Amino acid sequence: MFYRIGEVADMFGVNPSLIRFWEHEFDTLKPFKNKKGTRFFTKEDIATFQQIYYLVKERGHTLQGAKELLRNKPETVEKNREIYNSLCKIRNFLTEIKASL
Repeated sequence: MFYRIGEVADMFGVNPSLIRFWEHEFDTLKPFKNKKGTRFFTKEDIATFQQIYYLVKERGHTLQGAKELLRNKPETVEKNREIYNSLCKIRNFLTEIKASL
């Protein structure tokens, strides 16, 4: 299953230009391009984009810092991203409970 650049942009709430920019900056992000140049992203590309988004947008790393972390410690980045997402879900759940009291 492939996703177009607009669909990926909507998933993360960013502009397609940011995805194109990160594609050029990060070697690990390589979508398939047809003869027309239309980008098609796989689930693996989406997972890579999630890691980049987590490091740059949510954790505030520079692009160079994110590149180094993805190159040197990819398992740690993925584990920390999963923990962060779990904690965000718990916080949202607790906030909903507080609001309902």
